[in-house]
Amino acid sequence: MFSRKKIAIDLGTANTLVWVAGGGIIANEPTVVATSVDDNKIVAVGEEAKKMLGRTPEALNASRPMRDGVIADYQATEAMLKYFIGKAIGKFTFFKPNVMVCVPAGCTQVERRAALDATLSAGASHAYLIDEPLAAAIGAGIPVSAPSGHMIVDSGGGSTEAAVISLGGVVVHKSVRIAGTKIDEAIILYLKKKHNLVIGDTTAEDIKIKIGSAIKLTKEEKLEISGRDLVFGLPRTVTITSSEVTDAIRPTLIAMIGAVKAVLEDTPPELAADIIDKGIIMSGGTSSLRNLNKLMTEETGVPAHVADDPLLCVVRGTGLVLENIELWKRSVTTKG
Repeated sequence: MFSRKKIAIDLGTANTLVWVAGGGIIANEPTVVATSVDDNKIVAVGEEAKKMLGRTPEALNASRPMRDGVIADYQATEAMLKYFIGKAIGKFTFFKPNVMVCVPAGCTQVERRAALDATLSAGASHAYLIDEPLAAAIGAGIPVSAPSGHMIVDSGGGSTEAAVISLGGVVVHKSVRIAGTKIDEAIILYLKKKHNLVIGDTTAEDIKIKIGSAIKLTKEEKLEISGRDLVFGLPRTVTITSSEVTDAIRPTLIAMIGAVKAVLEDTPPELAADIIDKGIIMSGGTSSLRNLNKLMTEETGVPAHVADDPLLCVVRGTGLVLENIELWKRSVTTKG
């Protein structure tokens, strides 16, 4: 009650995770905010707001305030951070908390400043920023301080980050704004072209989770989906197969793997030898797409493994850095 709380936030495009020192992960909710159109007041945040996506009347607006891993709607992000910080500190506290947020390694200084300012405006005493690949590597249990190369590929909702880490810092990194959301968009586009069917983001995400695979499955899977007919404008149901989904998402996955190849090309030879031995570690929600690690191995020639609890790596790593802030001072940006 009388000490300053430490809060780590993985502010993702699709999901936001909140960790509190001494309490572990206390929230894992969709990054969605619903506001009223008239007075721009927040009506719902997280899980509750996600149910409203694509279903709101004119008086309400449900949106994702983060796009491609960075802030797209400043006010909504600030309100969302306020909600999560409030949830973490509870009602009775005398001190503002210290909050660390992670950002893509490839984001600009303007985007970094926006994240710091939004965190401070939301009620933080000190705001810290850490690069996502570094946080993911620490959270995945990689010994990042060792003088050897480790490669992490963090693929979330908005961006895919590939980085080589050695001696506690990022040596080479590449960030592409292609990840889970773009995979959903590829499924939407495929159904529109092939089946003349219009579906929403939530249905596309459902298809990806249920029958999506990076390489074709030996046993074909099918799923019935409903949407609006593009020609007649009436509701219609079609059956889609897992091979169709694989074909639809392949170009997007190849573009994501392109970032990994670009990093491998720029990696110093000594570190490249380490990576061949240890392989690529994959984290983030998108890395749990079936067989994505197999496609990664096929395309790069380097063995790829998915970390334990890939969705939690970044927030865990951010929490560990915040608890040992003195050790990681040179790896974080701060304001407050």
